[in-house]
Amino acid sequence: MTRRRLLMAILWLAAVAPPAWGEAVATPWERLAPEEQTVLQPMRERWNTLPPERQERFRRGAERWRTMTPDEQKEARERFRRWRELPPEQREQVRRRFKEFRGLPPEEQERIKRSYRWFHELPPGERQALREKWRGMSREQRRDLRERWQTMTPQEKKDFLDRK
Repeated sequence: MTRRRLLMAILWLAAVAPPAWGEAVATPWERLAPEEQTVLQPMRERWNTLPPERQERFRRGAERWRTMTPDEQKEARERFRRWRELPPEQREQVRRRFKEFRGLPPEEQERIKRSYRWFHELPPGERQALREKWRGMSREQRRDLRERWQTMTPQEKKDFLDRK
């Protein structure tokens, strides 16, 4: 069961890893480093039949896996479990949004990442209150708020969030 979980986590990591630059070249199983073979052991029988791009993504996923702490590996397994439980329509929506995100300019990607980190650093109660406030807004109000938010000072943002 542990091998299966490891394989599933590696598959998940490989699925979310960004594509490599340049043309990937197939690597026979025998030429993989011993550490790679250990992590990718569940793929051994199929390895030489995989397209080079998939092999490269699996190798990057295996490398990421080896550098993770046990807590990070546990979190990766949990994320993969949640991913598997999503209905196919939701998975497709996530893939579509991820592709759109990757198509944004780097500055916009960084801005979104900062907002994401900021939101997730809030205490759970504040996050929930913010979600409820957002759900209670019309589409136009949301659009206006997104535009205003970009120019708000940290104090203005705090004041906005503190209003009930």
